[in-house]
Amino acid sequence: MKTAKKIFRIGGLTALGFYALVAVALVYLRFLPPLTTGVQAQRRVESLLRGEDYEKQYRFIPREDVGANLRRAVVAAEDTRFYEHRGFDWVEVQKARRDAERRGTAPRGASTLTQQLVKNLFFTTHRSYVRKGLEVTITPMAELILGKDRILELYVNVIEWGPGVYGAYAAAEHYYGVAPSDLSRNRAARLAAVIPSPLSRSPQRMNSYAGTIEGRMRQMGW
Repeated sequence: MKTAKKIFRIGGLTALGFYALVAVALVYLRFLPPLTTGVQAQRRVESLLRGEDYEKQYRFIPREDVGANLRRAVVAAEDTRFYEHRGFDWVEVQKARRDAERRGTAPRGASTLTQQLVKNLFFTTHRSYVRKGLEVTITPMAELILGKDRILELYVNVIEWGPGVYGAYAAAEHYYGVAPSDLSRNRAARLAAVIPSPLSRSPQRMNSYAGTIEGRMRQMGW
């Protein structure tokens, strides 16, 4: 009995310490850019294990320098209800479940921008129930501490856009040789189309999906 209580106490203190650290990190990120992220660290380790050179392209820029076209394209592509939910889009979750039941397949992902940001900042791309559970518990904290504008600013600055390419500045420079604020609607949509599979997709091949994203932007009044 005493052993069980001790284990329970240690587990509780460990969890408390973990979430305290996450809260401190989120407060830091509310005002300052991250030095690195979980996904960026993962890619560096993977390159070392494969014995490959690793070149990281990353520069954090203010939200206004990202440009309206790219910010809007990302929201249209990844989370059309971003400004309506509080971290979890239950409407999209239910839709994904209905679609899966109709097709007889597993439900597709319905992660919001906030959930994706939490994954990028604190975890890796490796799937697990533990990671998903932690992600779900941290998401409300991120919404509360960061707020919508900062969440989007962080998201477009840290996500992976290709091998070693992180954030809007590096992506716009790498693929088009321009600043993010100078991207046309079509180029912004093409970059947003790459986000789900950044290591295998190229903006130049995203004709159909980029058109879909531009259509969503128009529907959203953009």
